[in-house]
Parts: sequence; structure tokens; C-alpha cells
Amino acid sequence: MPLNWVLALSAVLFSLGALGVLIKRNIIIMFMSIELMLNAANIALVAFSKAHNNLDGQVIVFFTITLAAAEVAIGLAIIVALFRLRRTVDADKATLLRW
Repeated sequence: MPLNWVLALSAVLFSLGALGVLIKRNIIIMFMSIELMLNAANIALVAFSKAHNNLDGQVIVFFTITLAAAEVAIGLAIIVALFRLRRTVDADKATLLRW
């Protein structure tokens, strides 16, 4: 698969993720959109790594995926705690972390 196609796919996925963060007010959708943006960056990093015959980018992606798994666990725990406290997952109504 040509590098341009993979980078175009990565750009489209990143754009969809950014759009989801900017447009949606549901915290779960925003969280999924951030993960989509992170995975789009991972796809681009793997594509560049493969294009330059260097495995460093793929190793970085492996650690990034590991970090993203921890992020998902912590993020979902915070979202569940927020839902139990406020009974909403709307970002505008979730003012728990504000002073």
C-alpha cells in the first residue's frame, strides 16, 4: 500500500477524531474521539517507520498503545465515577473538576 494512502487514511481518522471532540458534548464520545486521534497518529508513525525501513517508530507505537490502554482504564473509571455522582455524561454539565 502506498505511503500517501496510509497517510491520507491517518489524516481522515485524525480529522474525524478532532471533529468528534469539538462537536460532541458526550464525554464518552469525546473520549473515543481522542483515542481515534491517538490511533491515527500511531498509523502515521508506523507508515513513516515502514517507509524509512526503521523499526524505532513501530517500537514507539507499541509503547504508545500500552500507555493508551492505561489511559482508557483511568479515563473510564473517572467517567463512571462522574456518572455515579452527577447522573450525566454531558461535558457541559460536568463541572466537578472546576474550582
